[in-house]
Amino acid sequence: MQVARNRDLVLAAARQVFLARGYAGASIEAIADEAGFSSGVVYSQFGSKADLFFALLERRIETRALQNDRIAKEFAGADGLRELLRAGQEDAATAPGWQHLLAEFRAIALRDASLSRRYSEAHARTVDGIASALEKLYQPIGLTPPVPVRSLAEFLQAGTVGVALERAANPDALPNHDAEQLILRALGLLDAAATEEGR
Repeated sequence: MQVARNRDLVLAAARQVFLARGYAGASIEAIADEAGFSSGVVYSQFGSKADLFFALLERRIETRALQNDRIAKEFAGADGLRELLRAGQEDAATAPGWQHLLAEFRAIALRDASLSRRYSEAHARTVDGIASALEKLYQPIGLTPPVPVRSLAEFLQAGTVGVALERAANPDALPNHDAEQLILRALGLLDAAATEEGR
């Protein structure tokens, strides 16, 4: 019980330090200080800074997948996509800087084969979860996606990080309403939404 509690405290501290300092600027020592433990306690729970990051990432993937699945079971078509986007916006507001941290880690992992492999595996699970939710959004409305749902999921995931980076340079870039309209159109749901509203 205490081991699990300590692990949760370390992960909460790691999240704070990673978001505040970035991946490169974070250290096991800083995370241990934030958690109120010695570095030894942190190393006993996680073997490295990368292990800490991946533990946070896995937890986030699982949480978002459950959330997306719940939305996809409750909503369909354009309404479902709007709900998925709204949930993503709320998540971004509660974890400001996460997309920047993710982009930073992606760049670092590109130059490290082991990190790149681990990241690719985690990323594939993220895309799988989004694709599964999208498939459930299309089925009830009898609409065929314009491209395979996995490609749509990759498009949405890439766009999320890209928009976050664009907004780092210009906070007013691509307002949420404009992004929503573009995504609905790209996913072939804009006309479907207009048809539904016209009924």
